Amino acid sequence: MGEPLSGANPRVKRLAALAARRRTRVEEGAYLIEGPTLVADALAAGIELEAVYAEGSVDPQLLAAARSAGVPTVEVATGALARVVDVVTPRPVAAVARRPTPGVAAVPLRGPVLVLVGVSDPGNAGTLMRSAEGAGFGAVLCTDGTVDPWSPKVVRASAGSVFRLPVVEGGGVVQVLETVGATGRTRLGTRVGNAQAYDEVPLDAAVAVVLGNEAHGLAPEAAAHVDRWAAIPLAGRTESLNVAMAGTVLCFEVARRLRHAP
Repeated sequence: MGEPLSGANPRVKRLAALAARRRTRVEEGAYLIEGPTLVADALAAGIELEAVYAEGSVDPQLLAAARSAGVPTVEVATGALARVVDVVTPRPVAAVARRPTPGVAAVPLRGPVLVLVGVSDPGNAGTLMRSAEGAGFGAVLCTDGTVDPWSPKVVRASAGSVFRLPVVEGGGVVQVLETVGATGRTRLGTRVGNAQAYDEVPLDAAVAVVLGNEAHGLAPEAAAHVDRWAAIPLAGRTESLNVAMAGTVLCFEVARRLRHAP
């Protein structure tokens, strides 16, 4: 792989900038993938990688797979990579990937989709992407104000789902919800009151599950473009679920309905 790069090398510093700043990721059209499992998942999914950066302890089979896919591999001095990336792993490795820019045209015409409106926590966003893939959803749409779907924390929390599921980024909430509604999908939101129980609300394959901000839920302009509301009945003193848990419940309720549909 050539002479190992030190932590002072500009290429290594670039990794730190991609990890830390959304603006850098947007301007450069790139994002960082951290850790051997996610790098392997990205290779398996055919993600366009600029290069793989690795310290000497990394599994040589992973590096061979990268080179076999035509991806350059770069050796980094021991300890240098671990100081600039966020992931904690005994085998420091990271890859720089091209930031995809799919538009609404990438959204399948049929089947359920997930819409994130102002979801700000990377762990919640990544978990919801993972749930959407697991439930068979066709795409995830992230409106303006939602956390960067290509931040390292979102990529990690998605467990690689972000590589395999079309993720459409950007667009005002009203514009996105109107576009989704124009496909014939029922836009389903969740709230505590004035809603049917999630297992009783009418649903079909043409549904868009719409989830709002962790603290404030869906803003009024978003709520005005929701067709049906679902509530998740809770026992005990628990008042509500966080957005990742509530969204997961709804995603798999949609999947359950589809399995049993005539």
